[in-house]
Amino acid sequence: MPALKPTEHVATIRWLGRVPDRATSLVAIPIQSAQLSFGGFQGEAHAGLTRPSCSRVRALHAVGTEIANTRQLSIVSVEELEAIAHAMGIDRLAPSLVGASMMLEGLPDFTHLPPSSRLQSEDGATLVVDMENRSCHLPAAPINEEGPGNGDLFRAAANGRRGVTAWVERQGELRVGGTMRLFVPDQPTWQNA
Repeated sequence: MPALKPTEHVATIRWLGRVPDRATSLVAIPIQSAQLSFGGFQGEAHAGLTRPSCSRVRALHAVGTEIANTRQLSIVSVEELEAIAHAMGIDRLAPSLVGASMMLEGLPDFTHLPPSSRLQSEDGATLVVDMENRSCHLPAAPINEEGPGNGDLFRAAANGRRGVTAWVERQGELRVGGTMRLFVPDQPTWQNA
C-alpha cells in the first residue's frame, strides 16, 4: 500500500527565482526554469546536500553544526503573498523580496501542508515539503527598500503564511507555467503533540 496519497490538488508554478549570495542580499533573481539536482537549484545560495544548522533547529543542534539540507528551497503561494500584502496595507508583495525559490498558485492553506507531502511536476521532478518556513526579520530590509517602513510590518503579517521549505527527492526541470501535483502522507495526525 502506498504511503503517499495522490490528491486532486494541482498547483501552477507562477514564479521561480534564486538567491545567488545570501550574505549580500536575500533578494531572489527571477528565472524562467530551474534544473533540480539532489542539492537543489544550481546557483542558489540555499542549495547543497548539507548546510550549517540555524536557529530553527537549535533545540537539536548547536548553531553551525553540519546537518542534511532539508531547506534547499523556499516555496510560497500566490494566495498567501496576497494575504500578507493585504495585512501590511500594500498592493503587492513580490516573491523575490522574501527570498523565495518558487511561487505556486492553487493550493489552499499552503503553509500548513503536512510535512513529508510531495509536490511532483509533469516530468516527475519531486520536492519533499520539510516544514513551515517561519516568519522572520530577514525580508524586512529588501521590503523597506521598495517601500520605507513596509518591511517592519512583514514578520507579523507573514505569521502562518510564509510558505514551506523543501528538498529535492527526484531530479528534473521546473519551469514557470508548469504544474505540480500534491501527494500527502497516508497517516493520521499525531494526537499527542
